[in-house]
Amino acid sequence: MGNVFCVFCGCVDQASIGVVEKWGRFQNLAQPGLHFFNPFAGECVAGILSTRINSLDVKIETKTKDNVFVQMICSIQYRVIKENADDAFYELQNPKEQIQAYVFDVVRAHVPRMTLDELFEQKGDVAKTVLEELEKVMGAYGYNIEHILMVDIIPDPAVRKAMNEINAAQRLQLASVYKGEAEKILQVKKAEADAEAKYLGGVGVAKQRQAITDGLRENILNFSHKVEGTSAKEVMDLIMITQYFDTIKDLGNSSKNTTVFIPHGPGHVRDISDQIRNGLM
Repeated sequence: MGNVFCVFCGCVDQASIGVVEKWGRFQNLAQPGLHFFNPFAGECVAGILSTRINSLDVKIETKTKDNVFVQMICSIQYRVIKENADDAFYELQNPKEQIQAYVFDVVRAHVPRMTLDELFEQKGDVAKTVLEELEKVMGAYGYNIEHILMVDIIPDPAVRKAMNEINAAQRLQLASVYKGEAEKILQVKKAEADAEAKYLGGVGVAKQRQAITDGLRENILNFSHKVEGTSAKEVMDLIMITQYFDTIKDLGNSSKNTTVFIPHGPGHVRDISDQIRNGLM
């Protein structure tokens, strides 16, 4: 329902305030509700002001300390002060243009003292500075500044692309460091595993040889005790010849075996037996 006026009465809506004049001169403020006027005495309602919060978006282009041009979108929320509605009605013809002019002046005086990175980090300080300046100026005209928000900071497209490339390069560098550390740890662990495997393999071979040696020694002693007149050398030769023929048999049974003995004559078994016997004795 809108504001309704007739010759003798008028209705001011909620969240609005009327300006009453008498013979063209301000007389009083009309609060929301029904009011009676005397047109014969020159009383009339000159206008109605809304006391609701209004929002004004201001787009500002300025330059930072490091010579980067940016566009800033500033949102100003303001309202008429009920007690000073007459000042708001009579003092300013276009309050939006007035607010916009002061925002331009404050931002373009403050931002050039900051770098682009500082502007992104301290945009709240810029909004606070604009708020303090506007409160001092617009308060005298019957307006109260409720909030100021720096909605967006838009650098030049080339600058934005460069910033993204710098960020991407830093992340790739960090990823390379982590990848190198991971490869280093992998190589170290692999070397440690290889060393442990070789150590265990050596222990196994040593134990295997020790078992073979113990077994041969035991066989020689048993054979010598059971068969009188045999020496350890003769028993060792017999064992070596037996193992030699067993090996030849295994090679003959396997069609895919690629093992080659050089030399391979039976006469060479004596040389092998001498070497083993010397190692055992």
